[in-house]
Amino acid sequence: MKQYLLSIYQPDGDPPPPEVLEPIMRNLDALNEEMRGAGAWVFGAALHPPSTAAVIRSDTSDALITDGPFAEGKEHIGGFTVVRATDLDAALEWGRKLATVLAPLSIEVRPTFGED
Repeated sequence: MKQYLLSIYQPDGDPPPPEVLEPIMRNLDALNEEMRGAGAWVFGAALHPPSTAAVIRSDTSDALITDGPFAEGKEHIGGFTVVRATDLDAALEWGRKLATVLAPLSIEVRPTFGED
């Protein structure tokens, strides 16, 4: 089976208040359990804010490290899940379920190289 990266895009800024975030996280936990039960879940993680990131660029003679995200934007990747799926349609179904749980956030579904 192929693996697919489900990237969660979220707006910059503070997270929602607990009364909004807690039911979302409960639903996300339930979806993760559904993925595990189906044998689809490989790995997932939430990420710290972009302000904690470092970007490394090398010109082959030296590496330059800068603070913050690579590109300025109004959104950033706030987390991700890697799933196993038989094909893109199956991966898109997991992405649709994730987008429903995390609405109105966007989910990008992208195949990885390697496993088939």
